[in-house]
Formats: sequence, structure tokens, C-alpha cells
Amino acid sequence: MMARKMKIYLNSISYNNSLVDGPGIRTIIYLQGCDLQCKGCHNPSTWEIGSGRCIEVKVLVDDIKTNSINKKITISGGEPLLQKESLIQLIKELSGFDIALYTGHKKEDVPKEIFDNINYLKAGPFISEKKTTVKPYVGSTNQEFITVRHLNNETNDK
Repeated sequence: MMARKMKIYLNSISYNNSLVDGPGIRTIIYLQGCDLQCKGCHNPSTWEIGSGRCIEVKVLVDDIKTNSINKKITISGGEPLLQKESLIQLIKELSGFDIALYTGHKKEDVPKEIFDNINYLKAGPFISEKKTTVKPYVGSTNQEFITVRHLNNETNDK
């Protein structure tokens, strides 16, 4: 019996050109679908999951491995945790990449299997009244950007 091919809803990918979505020059993967729909969101086109492109995780992984020149990626959205199973497979298949995950949920809502396989986490909902342009890697001051694992795979205190 063949294993089921895991699929993921994708909005878009921006290769090798972001300096504001985590340390270094990063590729940004925008997943489709959001259960939070924060007021003032900069990416409302990602909210409706059905308007995204449904592709196999393996196809996405191959594309990222081919086109992300420095192996630094940020997974954003939409809300990545809306597709937990596919997200877990994506992250595991990108082992060796420097991975940042952006979620509007709390740090405690991130499954351990995801948390243990990423380097950085941006957590917390965007609150337009707390918008900031001076706190690195976040959109509002209530959000936190956490180093989960150093690049040499040492785990930080959680």
C-alpha cells in the first residue's frame, strides 16, 4: 500500500529577497488559509484556504531546495498552524534549513514536533493599535520573536 501524498495550500513564495522576516536574507513561503484574520493584516489575500494552490508537500520541498540559495526560509501566511500535519512534513523534509515560523497563535499553541524542528518562532496576533516598525521581525509590539535553536542545533531554553 502506498503512503498518502501529503498536500499543502500555498499562496506564494518569495525567493531570497527578504531582510525583515528573520535573520539574514530569507525565502518566504506564504501558506494559504487563516483562522485569525487580524484587523490590519498585511496579507488578507491569504485568508481563504480554497483560493490557494493545493500542491504536494514533496513538490514544494523540491522547489525550495532548488531555488532557496542560502537555505534560510520563513514560513508565514495566512496562518501556518492551520495546516499542522502538512507543516510538520514540510519542516521535517527541510531538515538542515534555517527555519523561522510566523504564527499569530501563542508559543504554547505550537506543537512540540514543530517547535523542535525550527530555529526561530514569531508568535502572537497582529494588533494594529500596537503596530511597530522598530522591533525586529514582528509587526506589533505584543508579538515576540524567539530563537528556538541556534544554527548548530543546540536547543535554547524554551
